[in-house]
Amino acid sequence: MEPLITLVAVTGLLLLAGALGAVRLGRPTAALRGGLAAMFTLTAGAHFVGLREEIVAMVPPALPAPGLLVTLTGIAELACALGLLWSRTARNSAAVLSAMLIAMYPANVYAAGGDVPWWDSLGPRTAMQAVFLAATVTVLVRHGRAAAETSAEPSLSSPPPRSSPGHGR
Repeated sequence: MEPLITLVAVTGLLLLAGALGAVRLGRPTAALRGGLAAMFTLTAGAHFVGLREEIVAMVPPALPAPGLLVTLTGIAELACALGLLWSRTARNSAAVLSAMLIAMYPANVYAAGGDVPWWDSLGPRTAMQAVFLAATVTVLVRHGRAAAETSAEPSLSSPPPRSSPGHGR
C-alpha cells in the first residue's frame, strides 16, 4: 500500500507546486514522472533494506537465483526512477518499468497465495499493479507527445525566420 500512497501523494504535491507557480511542475505528466520516481525509489530500496527477505520469498520457485533477481530488479527500478526525472530518458525509463511490471506480475500472483491479509490478496495487488502500469504507460505515451509538441512550437528566444533574397521586398 505504501507505494500507492507515495505515488498519489508525491504526484499531488507536485501538481500543487505547479498550481502555485512552479511552471515545469504544472504539467500533469511532469508531476506523474516525479510521483513514479518517488514510488520506484521506495520500492527499489525495499529490494535491499527492510523487506528484502519478503521480496525474495515472492519470487516463484520456478525461477533461478531469487536473491540475484531481486537485486537486479531493484537496481533496474532505481535506475529507471532516476531516468524518469530526466526528460531525455523519461520515455525509455517508463517503457522499461512498464515491461518490468508486466514481467513481475507472476510474483504478485505467487505472493497472494496462502494466508495473507486482505490488502495482500490477489485482487488488491492486481488493482495496484494496474494503477502503476497505467501511470508508466501514461508517461510513455504523453511524455513523447509533449516533447514533440514542444519541439514543433517556435521558441520565444529564437530569432524570427529570415526571408530569402528577392522575396518579400
